[in-house]
Amino acid sequence: MAWSYVNPVNIHFGVGSFKNLREKINGRKYCITTYGDNKLFEDLTAQIVSSAGQPVAIVKDIAPNPSFENLQGACATYASASAPPEVIVALGGGSVIDTAKVLAAAGGDFPRVQRYLEGETDGSELLNVPIIAIPTTAGTGSEVTCWATVWDMAKKKKYSLARPGLYPEFAIVDPTLTQMLPRSLTISTGLDALSHALESIWNVNANPVSANHAVAAATAILEFLPRLADDLSSLELRENVARAAIFAGLAFSNTKTALAHSLSYHLTMHHGTVHGIACSFTLPAILRSVAGRDRDCDASLKRIFGNDLEAGAVRLETLLRQLGVSTDATDYGVTKHEWRSVIDEALMGERGRNFIGQREAVLANAA
Repeated sequence: MAWSYVNPVNIHFGVGSFKNLREKINGRKYCITTYGDNKLFEDLTAQIVSSAGQPVAIVKDIAPNPSFENLQGACATYASASAPPEVIVALGGGSVIDTAKVLAAAGGDFPRVQRYLEGETDGSELLNVPIIAIPTTAGTGSEVTCWATVWDMAKKKKYSLARPGLYPEFAIVDPTLTQMLPRSLTISTGLDALSHALESIWNVNANPVSANHAVAAATAILEFLPRLADDLSSLELRENVARAAIFAGLAFSNTKTALAHSLSYHLTMHHGTVHGIACSFTLPAILRSVAGRDRDCDASLKRIFGNDLEAGAVRLETLLRQLGVSTDATDYGVTKHEWRSVIDEALMGERGRNFIGQREAVLANAA
């Protein structure tokens, strides 16, 4: 079996690592991308400015699911920088880091990215401004991947801006920055990381390195996320989940996601389902559909769940129920007939084609 694994991101993990940002900026002109109208992020931004000096721009035009319209505004703010940024500091969750990647490729000219996403150019006009990613959630994985999710809400389409030059230069993962997360966001982002891990296993692009990262991530999330949901103040649990999210990111940074994520896009776009829930509630059904399909996949899954993968699916269902997540698609606003069509469409999508399973098994377990 031939395989390769590459991830160039320089990761700095640990309590207090946020304080090392100044040395990573290293005197370069920088732009901050973060959330607006939020005292916590205003305070964190003030800390950065006090340590590293005044940024040339601060972009706060961030939406939960970055869209063409939203990114036009972010790029306009970026274009108004007092000098061309030499590095972008992305402080926030996946939407912030994804926005930073669009800025890194577009500069102040969003149509440059839009033309590429819509297939009108080959990407040669895109830029590669370095990024320092500082995630404040534990789950997105965007700090160690080279793609960003972009939405065209008008046309109900989802795009992936994927370029090798968009791997962040540094990822600073400080678990203390996740302590402010409410229970709902802690759960949804943690489940997103669980989905990243499992999806990288039942994946045509899986390899031994990605599998090891995925097994470590899923095992830790299954153990620590439900405990963290009941003890949000525990820094030790925050650290364990943040570490697991990094491993999940390192896993799917090489494989991309598969069917669960492909299914999630319809629910997020048409029914407003939060991403981490939309991409995780189908995991038990997909596990059942893929069990016995592939020897290497089974071996990795058994390292997580034990030899009885049906018991593993039950364990996943129990975890989701414990966290208040339904595994019934109709609870998210779709009809049974619609859901079968969504499954068929998802299997044909880019991420769906990464899935090693078969349509009939998926329909038997998930429809």
